[in-house]
Amino acid sequence: MRFTVVHPVGQHGCTPQLYQGDGLARFARAAEDAGFGALAFTEHPAPSSTWLERGGHASLDPLAALAFCAAATTRLRLLTYLLVLPYRNPLLLAKSIATVDQLSGGRLTIGAGSGYLRSEFGALGVDFSERGALLDEALEVLGELWSGESYTGRGRHFEARDQVSVPGPVQRPHPPVWLGGNGRNSRRRVAGSAQGWSPLLIGDEMAATTRTAALRSPAELADAIDDLREMLAAAGRDPAAVDVQVQSPQSGFPGKPGRSLEEHRHHIGELAEAGVTWYIVGTSGGDVEAACDGLAAYGQDVITR
Repeated sequence: MRFTVVHPVGQHGCTPQLYQGDGLARFARAAEDAGFGALAFTEHPAPSSTWLERGGHASLDPLAALAFCAAATTRLRLLTYLLVLPYRNPLLLAKSIATVDQLSGGRLTIGAGSGYLRSEFGALGVDFSERGALLDEALEVLGELWSGESYTGRGRHFEARDQVSVPGPVQRPHPPVWLGGNGRNSRRRVAGSAQGWSPLLIGDEMAATTRTAALRSPAELADAIDDLREMLAAAGRDPAAVDVQVQSPQSGFPGKPGRSLEEHRHHIGELAEAGVTWYIVGTSGGDVEAACDGLAAYGQDVITR
């Protein structure tokens, strides 16, 4: 099992120092030193005030933030969690992705999804009803653009005639793509072309909010992973070569009321048995020093134990 820490920007009480230069660099280095495999940033470029008031969160631009963190670290992988592909022209997206992969020496992982906030789609001028088709289109264009010398094709909202995207990414044929979403359609997309699946352990209420299927327990997740493995095998792909990263209600640091360290370790063990290869961890953002100390403690108590 490897571990991804999500930066706490947007979390209630997160100090601004944690998403400004010196504090962010310290946080990234602390994550690397603690043994985390990856650092992640979420994406919500234009959330509504109503969504924020109901428990949503602010964010940095994930690719820009990860480029900054690349300069502060040497081993840590850099994860978009999740990049909403329908928000962008796929050729413009390809350039941003390749730039971060170049600057990081090939450490970017593209966590991607179709998005779920209807008001955000409207604010960005993207048709919400097209999000699934635009996700599929972006995945196809990215693959073709980086696998050939040039790209020619007509999309829903663009036309490319012998366009090139150089320099391309360091990782070939492209950085790993991990797709979010709990349902079978997400698993079908993963089996078709992606290198990872990134579901959520959530109940019915949160599933309705995020417009995906519920996965309520490690047992249900294990069944879904078995389903993915069958799809991969049917597609002629090695199931062991595809990562599964999960976020769960226990993803916050242990030590909070009702959450012991032993229970946390047991939960991670259940997920590993289910087939999970990466686990999402959230951390407090109240103070730079406290956040970095928390990363170190988690590394000692959980990661390197």
